[in-house]
Amino acid sequence: MRSGVEVHAWVLMTNHVHLLCTPIKPKAISRLMQNLGRRYVQYFNYTYGRSGTLWEGRFKSCVVQDDFYLLNVYRYIELNPVRALMVAEPTHYPWSSYQVNALGKHSDLCTGHSKYDELGVTANERQSAYQELFKQHIAAELLTNIHDSAVKGLALGNDKFKENIEFLSGRRVTEGKRGRPKKQVK
Repeated sequence: MRSGVEVHAWVLMTNHVHLLCTPIKPKAISRLMQNLGRRYVQYFNYTYGRSGTLWEGRFKSCVVQDDFYLLNVYRYIELNPVRALMVAEPTHYPWSSYQVNALGKHSDLCTGHSKYDELGVTANERQSAYQELFKQHIAAELLTNIHDSAVKGLALGNDKFKENIEFLSGRRVTEGKRGRPKKQVK
């Protein structure tokens, strides 16, 4: 947590990465991603004898409501290799936090979120309850909502949560209507 960010879930895919994080300091996630990008690109370019940038564009992010949505985002992230048909179940994918959250593998990177901690009193209870979550499919509409919120930088939560985030941040976090705004008639 030296970066000022708690990482709760992650998956390293062949062409992208998903992270579920909580910033502890202002702008911490932006700084973490900048540092990660800089250090990894240097390592990759040195290892493979290449130069230049590695990733296109800026990282994408969204604010997630704790209730209902947070544990579903954990599942969304850790089931990504299953949806991509890389493995039959998340247990078989070694580059994800599923090994930590569901199986108890030690990691200095992973910090349990309070919603994860509420799954049980002991580590074994939490891991068992967490594994149970993965026995249910994520509804297609929720998959789309999670994906679209992340890609478009929208808030992921119920309407009241989105209204509060818009009020507090002073920026739009819900999708607007498509097309040009209608002209105002005087």
